[in-house]
Amino acid sequence: MNTRKRTKVPLLSRLGTASALTAAAVGTSLLTPWAPEAVAASPGMDALRVAAAKKGTPYKWGASGPHRFDCSGLTQYAFKQAGKKLPRTAAGQYNKAQKVPTATRTRGDLVFFRSGQSVYHVGIYAGHGRIWHAPKTGAVVRLERIWSKNVSYGRVG
Repeated sequence: MNTRKRTKVPLLSRLGTASALTAAAVGTSLLTPWAPEAVAASPGMDALRVAAAKKGTPYKWGASGPHRFDCSGLTQYAFKQAGKKLPRTAAGQYNKAQKVPTATRTRGDLVFFRSGQSVYHVGIYAGHGRIWHAPKTGAVVRLERIWSKNVSYGRVG
């Protein structure tokens, strides 16, 4: 019976110098061979993560964080953390964002709720017809289904 203890040998040691150079030449990752290809995060995805991290934060009209938010205060704060500057109001953010057709919306895009020509609410698209937003007095930042068909989408570049 073999009672020797097995020790883990680093991948580079197991490959040897020639194999390591070959692996590097063909693009094999030596540090995390199981990891998927890295994808650069967009400002919208970064902002989406920030907004989601604020789950449960109380709503306060006119507040822009970090401990209380209204709708446009949350989106402004989230994009600021992602390195992008947005105007303070939902209407100002609508005017600044690049308009995106519904068919090409992506996670991290802004979702603007409209009544006629007026924008009255904004959130960050989370995918699957849902947004992160600060909904109203007495509520908290939360993930919620988009409740209206009268919305527009905008992207922050």
